[in-house]
Amino acid sequence: MVQSVLRVCALAGAFALSVAALLALGGCGNGLPANIDPDQVDAVTAPADGACRVLEPADVHHASNAVRTVSCSKPHTAETYAVGELPADLADAAYDSREVARDIYRSCTDAFAKHLGADESVAMRTVLSWAEFQPSEKAWKKGARWYRCDLVGANDAVTTTRFPDLPPTTRNLLRGSKPPDRWMICARGNSIGTSTKVPCTHKHNWRAATTIKVGEPDEAYPGDRAIEVKTREYCHSSISAWLNYALDFQYAYTWFHEAEWEAGIRRSVCWARTDT
Repeated sequence: MVQSVLRVCALAGAFALSVAALLALGGCGNGLPANIDPDQVDAVTAPADGACRVLEPADVHHASNAVRTVSCSKPHTAETYAVGELPADLADAAYDSREVARDIYRSCTDAFAKHLGADESVAMRTVLSWAEFQPSEKAWKKGARWYRCDLVGANDAVTTTRFPDLPPTTRNLLRGSKPPDRWMICARGNSIGTSTKVPCTHKHNWRAATTIKVGEPDEAYPGDRAIEVKTREYCHSSISAWLNYALDFQYAYTWFHEAEWEAGIRRSVCWARTDT
């Protein structure tokens, strides 16, 4: 039982910045929606870290974002957890280049786990995800080279029409040996590939229980077959141990392909058949 990609939102963010997807907010003119801050639309200066916003799922598919900030003590669906500048060697890169997308993706990925207080395994098994933003094309032409990483309460594996509200702060939200089930991913269905992904506080019969390491950072991609075989064997042992070495159990696994390997993914996700 294989699902090829679990964390669709985070992974797609690194490679989906095509020209067709880049909707420059600078063209909105005077008819800006009420939730848009005109000062942010073509801002050259980097936005503030730690700011909160009310983002909708459609917002995360735009390259830039100028939604107004709100107090983090009020209802909000996104929190900026990292802001930075692109490296000097990308100063002349194209706005929608793969190199820019990859650098922002890796920066947001590294900061994501640190912000949540999560290890790599927990970070891959949470419903929490992130959206990456860069300046508008107009600001880019003026020399802006910043990026912004916003944490949101659901990824593309979890079907939702609205992101859930976040707590006043998400810093260290997943720290500890047993992160809150509200933010961990489970599934409901006969198989992982056809299941509905839900937070583990919802009714479920699968849980993303562990992850296993399938390669080193500097290792070349060994091929789909090698990754799948290693994942199947290692997940069998990992889930057996997670279930206290039960003799009769069901498990499934999620393994990733070359594109995700190039983005830095070196783990597969192991699922246990369980309603706990």
